[in-house]
Amino acid sequence: MNPGAPASGAPAATRSGPCAHLDPDAIKASLHTALQAAGLEQSLAPTHPHLFSAQTVLVTPTDLAAMRAVIQAVEEVIAHPAYVAAALRQARATAQHEPKTPGAFLGFDFHLDSEGPKLIEINTNAGGMLLGLALLRAHLACCVPLRKRLPGHGDPGRIETEVIGMLRHEWRAAGHATPLTRVAIVDDDPTGQFLYPEFVLFQKLLGRHGIETVVADPTELAIRDRRLWAKGQPIDLVYNRLTDFALEQPAHATLRSAYLDNLVVVTPHPRAHALYADKRNLALLTDRNWLAAAGVTPTTRDVLIQGIATTRVVAATQAEQLWTGRKRLFFKPVAGFGSKAVYRGDKLTRRVWEEILSSAYVAQELVPPAEQPTDDTPRAAMLKSDVRHFVYRGETQLVTARLYQGQTTNFRTPGGGFAPVFLTEPAAESASVSADNGGNHGGREAHQTES
Repeated sequence: MNPGAPASGAPAATRSGPCAHLDPDAIKASLHTALQAAGLEQSLAPTHPHLFSAQTVLVTPTDLAAMRAVIQAVEEVIAHPAYVAAALRQARATAQHEPKTPGAFLGFDFHLDSEGPKLIEINTNAGGMLLGLALLRAHLACCVPLRKRLPGHGDPGRIETEVIGMLRHEWRAAGHATPLTRVAIVDDDPTGQFLYPEFVLFQKLLGRHGIETVVADPTELAIRDRRLWAKGQPIDLVYNRLTDFALEQPAHATLRSAYLDNLVVVTPHPRAHALYADKRNLALLTDRNWLAAAGVTPTTRDVLIQGIATTRVVAATQAEQLWTGRKRLFFKPVAGFGSKAVYRGDKLTRRVWEEILSSAYVAQELVPPAEQPTDDTPRAAMLKSDVRHFVYRGETQLVTARLYQGQTTNFRTPGGGFAPVFLTEPAAESASVSADNGGNHGGREAHQTES
């Protein structure tokens, strides 16, 4: 295994770094050990053969700093009253409820092209954090020098502590002074979900910190004595993995009622999705005139315009213009997830185009993903990559990547899957670069996909 060259908009010809030729079998064995230590007893190899890549993705300190600058700029604007009002005007009814908590497990997804990183979407129930953390442990166990190239976050133990602290902060932010004691991880048919193994990892992690955790289908929830119950136990906090972001489906009525009546803390919640993950918000964040009228500073406007893929809402009045320019665009449903119903403009048929026009879609500037070869042979296949920042309250907790072939991330590509992210140079050597670009908040740190 070669750990990868800097992610680039152009094909990477060579790759270098510490432990440049780790044996993929060694990574696989180390990963199995890491997952077992985290509480996952069964091997994922038979059921999830392409969930993890043996490769790494390298990013430059400058590009890492640029991605952080975009995250900070987005957080600044999302706190602005004019933005909140605009986002909530187009949101569903449940998003009007303000739960006082920021919402956990945000995912900021970037593509990196020749001009630097571009944010292509934000997700509010981003999956893969503990899976990525286990993979990070595996690579660090196989190559100790990589520890000096961690992209700003601490070692895996510190990240685990931050995850627990995040959930406890959500609990306290909702106004509770007593300890957080019981969490329910809620999803439709949870054991049937592709990332169900991560639910088990969360259950084990929280248990090690004294927080009892159950995994439940929303139909297993009940309201009793002004509390939400799951599987016969009262619940303090729901870690919400549902893709019904507004909690509107009939099967989710109990959770919706408990949320709106403040009987349980739900995170992430409908308001967080409305403020962060509705794709129409990216049209606001890349509209220089709107940003100026809202009072956003010129510096922040520049960071957003340069660092986010230009997005606009699809409207019938612009149909001809959008169709003519479709080869440079990527079309996404405003509340999409999991790469469902997303289309590259150059692949569109007239039939699909008519469906897009009759639905709620955005058109986004097509930002080609970075690529890196699967191995060092001259005819090596190329793997596309994106980089995800797991973020809470504006701070990155973990940076991980996904490698894939095809239109979108899919976890079906041999050699692809989650991949750890490291810096192109040791952290100590890159400190001056980061400082020159604003440390954790400035400068230039790979997905035109949903997840």
